[in-house]
Amino acid sequence: MVEIISKRDGLRREDVQVKKLIEQNRATIVRLADQISGGGYSASKKPRQQPKAEGLIIHVGGSTAPAVEAKPSIQVTMNGRVISKDQNTGRQLHHIGDIRSRGGEQIFVLATKQNGFFAPVDEIIATELAKLDGARLTSTYSEDQLAADIGAKLGIN
Repeated sequence: MVEIISKRDGLRREDVQVKKLIEQNRATIVRLADQISGGGYSASKKPRQQPKAEGLIIHVGGSTAPAVEAKPSIQVTMNGRVISKDQNTGRQLHHIGDIRSRGGEQIFVLATKQNGFFAPVDEIIATELAKLDGARLTSTYSEDQLAADIGAKLGIN
């Protein structure tokens, strides 16, 4: 057998009893609230007088700042991400790849689907940087040199 329980109209018996109890003790509740808040409760309930404008008030709605052309640069972040960022705003434009540790060596991994990235770089960028994919960072070839090489291949720096 299946019982169908539907929500009935109106308040539950318990809700009616609680509302009645609160309304009967409203004066005591307000007095306690004022005592705890130092009179702030009653003061917050009083209607406030709205400020009135005097004289001529002109409000010019501001628009967004004019779009400045992005000035990209290549950067290797502290956590090993290789990104292009806008020098004007500091915002990241593209994620190019990561520097990962493999077998005790630091290797640049290009952000492609073959390397397991969910958001790969564009095909144009991937073909330009294909030769740098797997490049090893050593004491003679640093992160700064990698960033410069990526920038040169993409025509950024």
